[in-house]
Amino acid sequence: MSSSSSQDAESQDIKSIGSIPALVTALLVAIFAFQLNASMLSPVLATMRAELEATDAQIGVTQTAFFAAAALFSLFLPRWGDLVGRRRILMLALTCTFIGSIISAVALNIAMLAIGRIIQGVSGPIVPMALIMLHVQVPDNRKYAKLMAILTAVNGGIAGVDAIAGGWLAENYGFRSVFWTMAAVALIAMIVVPFGTKESRSPERLPMDWPGVVSLSIVLGSLYYAFEIAGDLGDANWYIVVLLLVVAAIGFFVFWRIETRSKHPLVTTTYMKERRTWALLLTTLLTMTGVFAIMNGLIPNLAQDESIGAGLGADVVSWWTLTPYALAGLVMGPIAGQLASRFGYKNVLQSGMALSIVGIVAAAFLAGGMTPALLLVISLGIGITYAGIVNIMLNGLGVVLSPQDNQGYLPGMNSGSFNLGAGLSFAILFGVFTVFNDTIGTVAGYRISMLVGAGLVTASLITSTLIPRPAKRSESDLEESTNV
Repeated sequence: MSSSSSQDAESQDIKSIGSIPALVTALLVAIFAFQLNASMLSPVLATMRAELEATDAQIGVTQTAFFAAAALFSLFLPRWGDLVGRRRILMLALTCTFIGSIISAVALNIAMLAIGRIIQGVSGPIVPMALIMLHVQVPDNRKYAKLMAILTAVNGGIAGVDAIAGGWLAENYGFRSVFWTMAAVALIAMIVVPFGTKESRSPERLPMDWPGVVSLSIVLGSLYYAFEIAGDLGDANWYIVVLLLVVAAIGFFVFWRIETRSKHPLVTTTYMKERRTWALLLTTLLTMTGVFAIMNGLIPNLAQDESIGAGLGADVVSWWTLTPYALAGLVMGPIAGQLASRFGYKNVLQSGMALSIVGIVAAAFLAGGMTPALLLVISLGIGITYAGIVNIMLNGLGVVLSPQDNQGYLPGMNSGSFNLGAGLSFAILFGVFTVFNDTIGTVAGYRISMLVGAGLVTASLITSTLIPRPAKRSESDLEESTNV
């Protein structure tokens, strides 16, 4: 090949990869579109209930519908993107987010709102898909780790501004204005993504394993709703819980048989037997179960408790808990990426876990004398260690541990583990709190439930030792992943 031809080819390749700042900006806006769906409604639920003349339980069902849909779509959309084009599927997810936001904004009743929220749930895999697309377009391992941390840090909440903005909009313009804002951000993402990213897919052209998708969705859906029902404890219908667990077990057996016999499985049983799959998924599940309900339930509740807590009002509690937690994670994210690029994902993950355990144990023993200042310190501390380190490293490992021939399966299943862990966290930790609150006292309820959470994170630290270290990529890996 002549030198001029080589230069033309190189120029074309550079043009196809595009600007890294444009890529990161486009992916950030896409992640914003998902994150608003997940976190902006937290302070708006009471307004939605009043304006739609609904009950708390009905509003809760619409929230459950969104997160369940997000978990289910996370299982297979990343893999489908491998096969038909990642940018194409990302645009599909953003389009559904836009449509679902509009339906929710004009909802006349709870049923219409639930439909809108389910459609919004298609946005669930946007974060893992964005990380896969970044991984494809940024071949340098160290640069990828830094940029991945920036993208993933937003997934913990946009510095708490999203929740605060949601409350302000609902207070001044009603809950519908929140959904119109979501629609506007999704529309902006639909415009910038085509300009900032390029299309990529797996080098192999294979059919999608839809039977595997259906059976795995039954497994996750059954488990998710079993944990949702179990979280009500005394009011739970345990017959339904057991039935759902049986359905999940049968569904997994069917899924395994399908994947064993399929010529083009969603994920081969060989991969499922490997430590990069089950060790990572188990670690994510245990970690999320141990932390999520503490920071999103127990700590805010303790902050508002007038008898043993700080006695903060609902209008200011986020400023002392959720906002500093999210802000600390956002600031720490890029630093964690720098550390991962130097010391490795696994080492940084385990350091974050160990520090998270210290923070949770400290919160447990301070439960009887909590002040606003202590709440702030604890929220910042766990925000740095979990939201800013552990959450980011777990997301990153889901991408860098994926095999080249199936880059979507592990991020998708890992996203499912995050969502399942969130549901399980509330079921277990609030269950423990209720039991000990009723028998020993409120302080014991908070303390023991947090210590159980610390124990679960300790278990995840142990299972993390089984996660293999990511292999370094070569330039040929990039070329194989960018066939269009």
